[in-house]
Amino acid sequence: MYVGRFVVVGPGVGAYRVSSRSFPNRQITDRGEALTVGPTEDAPETDNPYVSYNCLRVVETPTGETAAFGNGSQVDPIAEKLELGYPARDALAESLLALDYEKDDYDTPRIAATIDDEGEALIGTVRKDALIVETVEEPTLVATYEKDSPEPFDFDAETAADAASEAYDLEFEHAVCAAGVALTDDGFETAIENGD
Repeated sequence: MYVGRFVVVGPGVGAYRVSSRSFPNRQITDRGEALTVGPTEDAPETDNPYVSYNCLRVVETPTGETAAFGNGSQVDPIAEKLELGYPARDALAESLLALDYEKDDYDTPRIAATIDDEGEALIGTVRKDALIVETVEEPTLVATYEKDSPEPFDFDAETAADAASEAYDLEFEHAVCAAGVALTDDGFETAIENGD
């Protein structure tokens, strides 16, 4: 089944995976302040605005650290609002609503999630017909296609590396790359799986 890009998040751990039929020549790079999805060196040139973006950021908020991750440019305003002290629910809802679904041939939903340093996780999506933001108590997945409403999902990862590899290895079609994030005793750790 092709579900496109997806996030899966549970208390304390999460992952984001790029799955793509149209732009498979991409990878995730650690740029220090963000994990960024971008074209590989051999990728054909494109002016598509949805190919490159920060997919995961860990930011300092007035109450501690929070990780924000998702499938597009909404990750930056979510992270910025968190830094300003917005509650995660408001940062997700306002940013998703402001940017709205992607205006491509498929009306692709925007999806995102947050995890704070207490382990509380939220997941959200904005589609052509809905804006949904929910607190999650168990691992939950939302994707751009087929599974575009948050739903419980079997996800057992405990570390960032496990989260990235488990998301990458899921049987959904056209895996390209994945990022993982997990809360540890020393703060958040992140990991990348580029399928090398």
